[in-house]
Order: sequence, then structure tokens, then C-alpha cells
Amino acid sequence: MSCFTTRFAPSPTGYLHLGHAYAALNAARAASEAGGRLLLRIEDIDAIRSRSEFDAAILEDLAWLGLTWETPVRRQSEHLQDYRDALAKLRDRGLLYRCFKTRREVLEDIARAPHGPGEDADGAVYRGGPLSSDEEADFLAGGRAFGWRLSLDRAAEALDGFDRLAFIEEGAGPAGEAGPIAVDPSREGDVILARKDVGVAYHLAVVVDDALQGVTHVVRGQDLFAAAHVQVLLQALLGLPTPTYRHHRLLLAPDGKRLAKRNGAESLRDLRAQGLTPTAVRARLGLAGED
Repeated sequence: MSCFTTRFAPSPTGYLHLGHAYAALNAARAASEAGGRLLLRIEDIDAIRSRSEFDAAILEDLAWLGLTWETPVRRQSEHLQDYRDALAKLRDRGLLYRCFKTRREVLEDIARAPHGPGEDADGAVYRGGPLSSDEEADFLAGGRAFGWRLSLDRAAEALDGFDRLAFIEEGAGPAGEAGPIAVDPSREGDVILARKDVGVAYHLAVVVDDALQGVTHVVRGQDLFAAAHVQVLLQALLGLPTPTYRHHRLLLAPDGKRLAKRNGAESLRDLRAQGLTPTAVRARLGLAGED
């Protein structure tokens, strides 16, 4: 039986805040209770927004909280070939198509024909499809940028439907979902797996990383519950193991919105400057007594 292995995987695009601390401490507690391993992964595939000072601050803040993790730390920017190889496998099987539309054009398409939760601010998904050979050749000849999207229709054909796909939820989804969860990739649509500016997108990188690092349990916030559906699909298409998932509640700001960098959540560095101790942070998070 594999050793319980989980990970905390922040992006170095800003300083950690209380929401990050809650997620990291939950992952650490799960590993400790199981006598397992805690890994730290830096998800820095966004080269434009990722910064070395945020990377260093993540390690500093987590150490200040009293957490320890196995080394070396995996940084996604150092393993881009792993993601390219996975992308090539999917492309060679005809499961991907080039999408030449800008984000604005995609959102306009969604607005005209919404299908459910997913890509835009209101949760609608995109279901597109490949262009004709002539149209695609014209766009390529003109140097138009494109991303690679996963075709749900082709994925369904490759797997003879999605009925056999499922994952185990040991925590709870946003609506209390728990236990065996039937996978419904349609809730995420034809997701982007690679972009011109990055070369790989979140879903694909995470699936590859978790498999290569031997992650057996994914402990993370409920905001990523829907992501499990498309990630389990990718695991099936790539022949990778499916970990057990354990989603936990999110911390909310006074206005009811979840704590996030883009919403100006107070950073751990700010709290440290105010004199808060790691014990005080744990108490504020409802995790007192876990030093």
C-alpha cells in the first residue's frame, strides 16, 4: 500500500494569506495523522506573474508557521518537458484541438449559449470544436496564436463514455458531496490544456505532477472541487492513478467573498509585522493546539 502523500501547491504570484495558511495546515495535519508525507510544490508555470521574491516568501512563511516538508521542492517551471510529453500523448490520440479564439471571444460565445458551471465569472462553460482544415491552415499561415483544448466529445469516444469514471471524496464538496463521486467532465467544458504564453495550463500540470510525485491524497479547498472532475478525466486518458480527494471549507472575508490575493486579503507577512504569532494564527483559523 502506498504511503499517504499529500501536497501544498501555492503559486508565487503574491504573498500567502490566511486562506493559504489554512490550506497548508490542513494538508500538514492530514499527513501527520496518517504518518505520511507532506510535499511542497511551487506552481510557477505563469512566468509573467510568478516572481522569485514571492517564491522565497512562501518558504519563509510556511517555516514561520512551523511546517516542514520533503525536499527538493518541485517547481513546475523546471519540469516543462514533463507537461509537453503529456500534451503530445493527448494530441497524438486526436483528443485535442487548436482554439484560436481570444478570451473575450470565448466569453462572448459562452454568453450566447451558456451550458453550466465553468469558464466565465458566472460559471458557464465553453464547448467548441476544431475549425475546418482550410480555416485552420489560414490561421496558422497568418501566425495567429492558439491554445490546445481538450475535446470532451473525443474523450468520451476514447473512454467509451464517462460512466466508469469516479473519485473518492473524503472531505466535502460545496454542496456537501462526499464518498464516491461520479465524474461529470461536462461541468468544466472543453478546457484549455496549453496556451501560447505558458505552454501548459493548470489542469494538465497538476495531474502530471501528482502522478510523478506519488500523491495519494489531494487536500485542498472547496473552490477546486469542480476541478477534480476534469483532472480525473485527464488521469484516465493518460493512464495515471487517481488520488483520493479531501476538500475543505474556504475562509471568507467579512463581505462573504473567499480570501484571495486579487481581493486584497491580508498577507501572513502583514500579520507577522503586527506581532501575531503562529499560535495566534492557528487560533484565528480554528486550529488551536496543533503547533
